[in-house]
Amino acid sequence: MKLNCITADDEPLALGLISAFVQQTPFLNLVGQYANGVEALQAIHNQPVHLIFLDIQMPNLNGMELARIISQTSSLGQTKIIFTTAYNQFAVEGYKVDALDYLMKPFGYEEFLRAATKAKNYVEQSSENNSHGCMFVKSDYKMVRIDFDSILYLESIKDYVKIHLTPPLAPVVTLNRLKLIEDKLPPSKFLRIHRSFVVAIPKIDSLSRNTVQIGNISLPVGDLYKDTFQELMGL
Repeated sequence: MKLNCITADDEPLALGLISAFVQQTPFLNLVGQYANGVEALQAIHNQPVHLIFLDIQMPNLNGMELARIISQTSSLGQTKIIFTTAYNQFAVEGYKVDALDYLMKPFGYEEFLRAATKAKNYVEQSSENNSHGCMFVKSDYKMVRIDFDSILYLESIKDYVKIHLTPPLAPVVTLNRLKLIEDKLPPSKFLRIHRSFVVAIPKIDSLSRNTVQIGNISLPVGDLYKDTFQELMGL
């Protein structure tokens, strides 16, 4: 499959070089190149974008701010990020917004291709998981199969994700970030409602503007997710 890509960098030479790298890579499709984060954000709202090669130091809306918006907006969850920057102090922040990779300028085509291939493998694996109706997560030193239909909700607890399943199945705990697990789930069946919770829509028993009820469990709807939640749920 070809990945739809955009590039965003306020330096014309860097933007031209990265865009050229995208165009010469057979499995990438360049659908736009932008000089600032605001234009890039508008682009991913207007069309499906699998991957953005994103500079960090940009005026108005910088790359890290844009990445936070993407990571917190469920409708943009299909867009993955590879940072391209000359500043290594952002590596830890890049991890927090679930960036797939971090390219230090100046970089050549070989480094670019390695990062792009990593993104391609990630997207293909996520698509395969969705088509099979299940995913595998590492828990207790083994890979455990989780059927999507058995999931009630996912809970982030520090560096772990606890996957709550329909009784009598016991919860499964995996050392992972919630966003990475969320990306493996079919978006039509699961919804992020809080920085710590993703719920299975078919398992919701009742809801209000601030809470979701699954069985006897009441889960909060975070402020960052209320607009998207209420729009999808017709509240």
